[in-house]
Amino acid sequence: QVQLVESGGGLVQAGGSLRLSCAVSGSIFSINVMGWYRQAPGKQRELVALIPSGGSTNYTDSVKGRFTISRDNAKNTVRLQMNSLKPEDTAVYYCNAVLRVDVHDPYHAYWGQGTQVTVSS
Repeated sequence: QVQLVESGGGLVQAGGSLRLSCAVSGSIFSINVMGWYRQAPGKQRELVALIPSGGSTNYTDSVKGRFTISRDNAKNTVRLQMNSLKPEDTAVYYCNAVLRVDVHDPYHAYWGQGTQVTVSS
């Protein structure tokens, strides 16, 4: 069974940094897009950053210049380096991966359980 396990969330002061990691485990044939989403209380889930297997990274405007997404294909992991954190970054952050478990299977999306990021002012 494919699982996405996140780590690195926590409490940090404004201006500080956190690094989120997500490890994809299970029998996997290939991973296409990996990304991070977040959801603040009372708001819809929003895209934070994407990193396709062979394309350019993509960020929502509010995090450009502060967040960096990267991936390690050998380890099936994706990382989100978050610098200059602001209170408005406070949210549950979710890892996402579009993958297929076998060459004969279609790609579809898997989600992590979410990790809380809280930025104090």
